[in-house]
Order: sequence, then structure tokens, then C-alpha cells
Amino acid sequence: MAKTLSDIKKALDSNIGKRLTLKANGGRRKTIERCGILAETYPSVFVIELDQTENAFERVSYSYADVLTETVQLTFFDDDHMAMGRQ
Repeated sequence: MAKTLSDIKKALDSNIGKRLTLKANGGRRKTIERCGILAETYPSVFVIELDQTENAFERVSYSYADVLTETVQLTFFDDDHMAMGRQ
């Protein structure tokens, strides 16, 4: 993905409402993988609404720094439901 926090925010702003897969570092060698929709972006964080059939909670939020440091990796789906890599 982008190299600065503002570039990451701009890239996410243009993808609001799109489906994505998120991989996050869960600590202690755990990787969390979830699917959902990019719901909102704020000055410091972005919010993902998770698929309710797979997850116990509705929303998660991460900072743009999490994307920059690759603690969180996002893969967006295009209109044909094919994965479009964004890291």
C-alpha cells in the first residue's frame, strides 16, 4: 500500500463501502483473518463492519499506523469478487 499515513487514509477513503479481507497480528504468533466491509474512515482510525455469520462482534477499528507497520494487511475485492491485493 502507500508509504505515508496520509496516503493510506486517501487510499482507504476511495474504498469505503467495498468488501475486504483483513489479516491482523493477534499476538503470540496468532494471525486473525476476518472478512467485512470498510465502513468509515476518521482522522486517526478506520472502521470495518464484520460479517455477522463469522464473527462474534460487529465492528473493529484499526489505525493507519497499523497498516503502515504491516500489523494489519487489507485485501480489497473488486466488483467481480476477485481479490485485489492492498498491503
